[in-house]
Amino acid sequence: MARLLDFYFDCSSPWTYLAFHAIQPLAAEVGAEIAWKPILVGGVFNTVNQTVYDNRAKPNPLKQAYMLKDLADWARLYDLAIVFPPKVFPVNSVKCMRGAFIALDEGKLVPYATAAFQAYWGDDRDLSKEDVLADIAQQAGLERQRFFAGIETDACKARLRANTDELIARGGFGSPTMFVGASMFFGNDRLPLVKAALEAA
Repeated sequence: MARLLDFYFDCSSPWTYLAFHAIQPLAAEVGAEIAWKPILVGGVFNTVNQTVYDNRAKPNPLKQAYMLKDLADWARLYDLAIVFPPKVFPVNSVKCMRGAFIALDEGKLVPYATAAFQAYWGDDRDLSKEDVLADIAQQAGLERQRFFAGIETDACKARLRANTDELIARGGFGSPTMFVGASMFFGNDRLPLVKAALEAA
């Protein structure tokens, strides 16, 4: 039986952008299967981690400067380009994350999320805009009409709520959150621990 990694994610998080790219070769290396779990991280924050909003309203300038350096250092390590969006942050990612289920059902989650991360963290495009979502869907090979109809269904909305509630019930408080069995790991910088847990599983 393959080792299993649950990966809860929202494309609006820069750390998730980094972890999303790094987790794939890691999982391949240890022979693990990734269960992709799209969530709405704002729903998580609203329920269990509202201090995020306080920190955004009154950021510590020293921590802010270091965070930007840290993001750049990790991106360079992973050979990724990342730009903190100067126009829209935070972004309303709800329709984008609903769309992840359409992609998941068609076996196109990875190209879809890759295009979404690139649009926001590489090209500073607003994930809430229909034209941006249309481009992301097209890049992933999803048919436009089916995509936009799908993200408005009650079933799709319920799936996003269910994954978000599931993460909260498991003790999660942000994105990316990963589980190996019952063991939780939060953040891109925990990937060495994720690897060790998968190897021990």
